Amino acid sequence: MRRPLAGRITALLAAGLLLPALAACGSDDKGGSAEGGDSALVIYSGRNEKLVKPILDKLEKAVGSEVEVRYGDSAELAAQILEEGDRTKAGLFFSQDAGALGALSREGMLAKLPQSSLDEVDPSYRGGAGDWVGLSGRVRVIAYNPDKVAEEEVPDSVHDVVKPEWKGKVGFAPTNASFQAFVTGMRVLEGDDATREWLEGLKANGRTYAHNLATLDGIEAGEVELGLVNHYYWYERVAEKGEDKVNAKLHFLPGKDPGALINVAGVGILKDSGRTETAQKAVDYLLSKEAQTYFADTTKEYPLAAGVTSTVEGLPPFDSLDSPEIDLGKLESLQETLAMLQDVGLV
Repeated sequence: MRRPLAGRITALLAAGLLLPALAACGSDDKGGSAEGGDSALVIYSGRNEKLVKPILDKLEKAVGSEVEVRYGDSAELAAQILEEGDRTKAGLFFSQDAGALGALSREGMLAKLPQSSLDEVDPSYRGGAGDWVGLSGRVRVIAYNPDKVAEEEVPDSVHDVVKPEWKGKVGFAPTNASFQAFVTGMRVLEGDDATREWLEGLKANGRTYAHNLATLDGIEAGEVELGLVNHYYWYERVAEKGEDKVNAKLHFLPGKDPGALINVAGVGILKDSGRTETAQKAVDYLLSKEAQTYFADTTKEYPLAAGVTSTVEGLPPFDSLDSPEIDLGKLESLQETLAMLQDVGLV
């Protein structure tokens, strides 16, 4: 079974905009086939193995079934699921961002979730069709080097970082899925023309890095004065090294700026997998207090369910974030974002 979006993503694969999901073709480090047997719940995880393997190991016991995991990039895995269609072995898709879930929802690949599961999460952070639900949230921020720039001089908008005074001083990771989701959000909020102009300005002003952690490294090393990252990378580093050993600070953007986008990691059940009951147990576990506390305490994200709140020192309360109002399901137009990034010369 082939679907229209799958064809468009295939074209992107051919053009080199999406890499083949090679990392997704293996199972977890226990060995065994990634295809899985009929009894195994196969999870396609766009979340980094280092971040989520501990909680997925616990999930296996919670659902009472063998669980096998394919790790890869969320967009690549969504493309793979679309290509596989009703032949997919995936029972559950654990996405790093809402856009990939929205793409599968639009193509009718996801099963509707019980209202009891949906009600665990605010409507802003679940799919409008009721077929995916957010698990944890993270906010885009500006990280900066306090030795290079004073806190009061840090821009209050991503639009400011493309001004001439920041030329050569801005770090960002254009191939990172979270950056691409943010750019997609800007396209939804402000239109393609304004977003393209902003990207051209960022290219002229900025220095590119492979990922968020490398961007943070560049800020700490003084290679750039500030950078566009997700909040939790800084908090993880502080937890590991101590705040006095981290030569960077965070600035949370006010005024519903597009650079303050809150994106979510979430899950959806593949309707054609034949493992709906087990997959639903997995969803319920990931919404449980144990799993939500893991996201709060270990990955330093914002938990979205079970009444769990973050206890991370210095992390602003979730309801204090001044982020733009956006339908996260509309972040599914990732392929257009990738094409724009290629046109601008950033990927």
